Amino acid sequence: MIDPAHPTTVDPAVVHPPTGAATRRGPLREGERVQLTDPRGRMHTITLTAGAEFHTHRGKFLHDDLIGRPDGTTIVNTAMVEYLVMRPLLTDFVLSMPRGAAVVYPKDAGQIVQMADVFPGAVVIEAGVGSGALTMSLLRAVGDGGRVHSFERREDFAAVARGNVETFFAGPHPAWTLRVGDLVETLPTTGVLADRAVLDMLAPWECLDAVADHLAPGGVLICYVATATQLSRVAEAMRDSGRWTEPEAWESMVRGWHLEGLAVRPQHRMIGHTGFLITSRRLADGVRPPLRKRRPAPGAYPVDGEGAELVEVVEGTEYGDRPISDRKVRRAAREAARGAQASAEASAHASVESSVEDPAGSDD
Repeated sequence: MIDPAHPTTVDPAVVHPPTGAATRRGPLREGERVQLTDPRGRMHTITLTAGAEFHTHRGKFLHDDLIGRPDGTTIVNTAMVEYLVMRPLLTDFVLSMPRGAAVVYPKDAGQIVQMADVFPGAVVIEAGVGSGALTMSLLRAVGDGGRVHSFERREDFAAVARGNVETFFAGPHPAWTLRVGDLVETLPTTGVLADRAVLDMLAPWECLDAVADHLAPGGVLICYVATATQLSRVAEAMRDSGRWTEPEAWESMVRGWHLEGLAVRPQHRMIGHTGFLITSRRLADGVRPPLRKRRPAPGAYPVDGEGAELVEVVEGTEYGDRPISDRKVRRAAREAARGAQASAEASAHASVESSVEDPAGSDD
């Protein structure tokens, strides 16, 4: 809706903020998660609760002393230890939230959004939701006007992801649809035609044809895999399919730096290998991929059936996947559900405060 007094601008009174934006600004509210940093750089994440206390072996303070204060404040506990208090960024939230499955690290999620060209309003297929880390980045990228269709085989993982997403966005996101089931079996029943697809699973090569049937020509597919054998197998499956462009693969490593006066040097610890990313684009129906000109190196492919088994088995599980205990997943699901409820209450408080401070139709 256009403001008649300023035809080139939008009347802010009738524009709804994007989902989750209201809780990213303003004073700290009950039910919000905040990140505390002590003088040694140690971090704690807490959910602000009226009447609660934050304890360490070096003193305590009341949550009530933070509720209503601005973001980026400090607080001193009973032992005179000062804490910096900030709302956690998405990267902070992902690394501290309850988790069942391993999360996609922010460095990889950022590359997925960028290299898959996930744009506002895009329709995205996501398979392998895990704990919801990548889902939040995808929802941020597509906005309220896009769609993210997520598929997860395990109902307990889906419960953890739903709780985490609703905690971060302070309620259900209008662009998100989460389905429990196998992608190959469930996707054909949806009628979805997507612009982008992201597969974070053990055997993405099993889903290439199903994804191709529901991905628009020119659409981007990006897969996140953990091992080199998985990377090789999905690349060869893309080539054999004939429906994809020549795949490209890479990994990224992040190394922080120590900054203290003239003592500027790389940190001793770094985020090394987390996974490989491999991307390709959907060819139009009936189009054959151009013939590859380069020759594979000798020994690149098995001969006479030797080495045909490309799947490595680690500790009795396929593809090096480490089993996750049901107890851990149930605990993560409970924590995520509690966080979602608290975040929704904080969002409700924010909406009330916003309507009181700037009632609709008020004259300046």
